[in-house]
Amino acid sequence: MSVRELVVLGTASQVPTRHRNHNGYLLRWDGEGILFDPGEGTQRQMLRAGVAAHDLNRICVTHFHGDHSLGLAGVIQRINLDRVPHEITAHYPRSGQRFFDRLRYATAYRETVALTEAPADTDGVLAETPAYTLEARRLSHPVESYGYRLTEPDAVRMLPDRLAAHGIAGPDVGRLRREGSLGGVTLEEVSEIRRGQRFAFVMDTRLCEGVHALAEGCDLLVIESTFLDEDVQLAEEHGHLTAGQAAAVARDAGVRHLVLTHFSQRYSDPEVFERQARAAGFTGELTVARDLQRVPVPKRR
Repeated sequence: MSVRELVVLGTASQVPTRHRNHNGYLLRWDGEGILFDPGEGTQRQMLRAGVAAHDLNRICVTHFHGDHSLGLAGVIQRINLDRVPHEITAHYPRSGQRFFDRLRYATAYRETVALTEAPADTDGVLAETPAYTLEARRLSHPVESYGYRLTEPDAVRMLPDRLAAHGIAGPDVGRLRREGSLGGVTLEEVSEIRRGQRFAFVMDTRLCEGVHALAEGCDLLVIESTFLDEDVQLAEEHGHLTAGQAAAVARDAGVRHLVLTHFSQRYSDPEVFERQARAAGFTGELTVARDLQRVPVPKRR
């Protein structure tokens, strides 16, 4: 069965709290699992959320601050302990290779799994599969940071009323789809383009071109909102976004479902983030993320 959802493993920024683990997000995309920013404690949060090492196909790290990467050591060792039978690919900023190496080999263990390293060093496509294209965009943070965007290819949707009007049914529908025309009727006459779904993951960054490019037209946007709007100067100094800034990005990009996360420990009331996001003019579906929450990718239009 096809499942597309975000499993939130942790929502804290630099300092975890009693209710917020360090970062960790799993995107289930049909039969694949992409783990984003495994912070400290991710392995245990996976257990609590019912996520197994076998569910992982890719690991994407935005940057090498501890709250986004210290869980790598445990996750990688668990992948090997459980002898995951398929290849797993890791993406991360190439400038942080020394940190990735240290985390991958933080302690002694037996390597049993093929872990492919595919770092990013510029904007562009990291992977293309039949199900999606994965690309990275540079963000603006004190250390090199990349956001990630997943785009499903567009497809063709057959229109039953137009097929019926031309008397096309049964096996002839498949033949028309494959060959592009049938008995003088073209595929374009009886179909329309079904837009592929789009997902983006934007962590620690100031406002910049990369943020807007990643968010454009997304069905589901997961984006940091470390600070509230009254602390916008702190956000700028430390390379972060406020709730209002994140929501304004989503508003201008036409995002359907906005997920705010990566909250500073100084704030205890999540409802304030929602109020400020709405005040910024975002009218789509909005989630202020909680640990162990599941957020479905919106159904196609």
